[in-house]
Amino acid sequence: MARKMHVKAGDNIIVLSGKDKGKSGKVIEVNPNKGTVLVEGIGMATKHVKPKRMDQQGGIIHQETHIDASNVMLVCSKCKKPSRTERKVEENGRRVRLCKKCGQTIDVIKEAAK
Repeated sequence: MARKMHVKAGDNIIVLSGKDKGKSGKVIEVNPNKGTVLVEGIGMATKHVKPKRMDQQGGIIHQETHIDASNVMLVCSKCKKPSRTERKVEENGRRVRLCKKCGQTIDVIKEAAK
C-alpha cells in the first residue's frame, strides 16, 4: 500500500538515526510502496560484481542503498533547519507543503484547477 511521503526526489534531508546519523544529502529516489528513500552518498553498501561478458570488468563497487523514510527529516530551504512538514490546501485550491518551524511554503504539490 502506497503511503504519502514527507519527502520527494530532489529534497535536501538529514539522517536522524542509523550508521549515517547526522549526515545530509539529496534524495535521488522515493519508494512510497515500501516507505524508503535513496539518498546521494548515504547508506553505502559494497557489491561484488562478476563480469557478464569477456570484455567486461568485474570488481567491487560501492552504491547507495534504500533507507527507511522515517529515519530522515527534510531540511527547510528557507530557514535551513531540519523540520517536519505539513500539507495544506490554500484558498485558491493550491496544495502546498509547509515548514512547521518557520511556516513558509516549501513547494507546491498541485496547482489549482482552472
